Amino acid sequence: MARWIEKRLAPADSRLAIAGATVIAVVTAMLAASPLFFAVGADPVLGYRALLREAFATPRGFGFSLVRAAPLALIALGTIVSWSAGFGYLGFEGCFVLGATATTWLGLLTADGAALGPLPLALFLPAALLLSFSVGGAWASVVGVLRARFGGNEVLISLMTNYVAILLVQYLISGPMRAPGGLPQSARLPQTTWLPFIIPDTRAHAGILIALAASGLVWALLRKTVTGYEMVVAGLNPAAARYGGVDVSRKLVLAAFLGGGLGAIAGLVELLGVQHRLVDGMSGGVGFVGVVVALLARLNPIAVLPTAVIFGGMTVGADGMQRSAGVPSSIAYILQGLIVLFVLAADLLRRYGIVYPPLPRARRGNALP
Repeated sequence: MARWIEKRLAPADSRLAIAGATVIAVVTAMLAASPLFFAVGADPVLGYRALLREAFATPRGFGFSLVRAAPLALIALGTIVSWSAGFGYLGFEGCFVLGATATTWLGLLTADGAALGPLPLALFLPAALLLSFSVGGAWASVVGVLRARFGGNEVLISLMTNYVAILLVQYLISGPMRAPGGLPQSARLPQTTWLPFIIPDTRAHAGILIALAASGLVWALLRKTVTGYEMVVAGLNPAAARYGGVDVSRKLVLAAFLGGGLGAIAGLVELLGVQHRLVDGMSGGVGFVGVVVALLARLNPIAVLPTAVIFGGMTVGADGMQRSAGVPSSIAYILQGLIVLFVLAADLLRRYGIVYPPLPRARRGNALP
């Protein structure tokens, strides 16, 4: 029999090969989701056109795509930092809400008549970034210490800490930080603390610039510094790193601190750019979606931002697809899941090649069946 597929001697790791495999995966996912359109009597071409137009072809839609992308990118960057050091942290939901809580506390202190009085954004934002980063980093570091010192499973522990953080925030907005009224939420932050809009007539705010700056810093940390190199080596081979004089435990805790801090800044961006007050359920699962964005970007800090914009744009385009083509918005979320599956499976295209014309199979000789 002919052999159509042959394993490569080494995986195709060029940028063209990675980009080509990703494009093939996305197109395949769109084709696989097409029967869902037919099931509701809709045209998949019109549906996909409406999705892309709403998310990227109008200034308003693109602005909303940037708004959705900013926290996703920051959590994805936190995932890259922590996972590069071999620390499989999944507690970004908790870091997100705690970062938003710390920022809310500081913002309320800067209201008129409060302890710190009104502060301009130029003074408030650096202080809020430092505070939220420290709170999120300290929260994630607890899991890092448990892993480094006692060998605890960071995946299970970090997942459980999400619930602790979310319930803690629910207590705060139902009690000490609750604003007058019937809803469990904090008071509205002063307008001087809000992130400014960067594109006229859109909701795109400066949070995307914070994500862009963080992307460059993470890339520089992992690719251009000794500390980043030691973190990566500790993640790839802890035994070899220890033999080379690297304090693996210290690097793991450092990665936990940095990853948790970036997750907390995502909460700051969502709070100051969109919500402007602390509310229950404001994360909306973004802590887990950000991990997916990091995987789709193949743990590359430079690829995180465009990946987050595309993934966030699909969420924005889902509503436009429902209005324009009469397609349930849930199809867009199914498409997101299919894209994740096909992109991860696309690694087979980098490890195996299609042979044409097909090669004959090698004979087994006189081997017994």
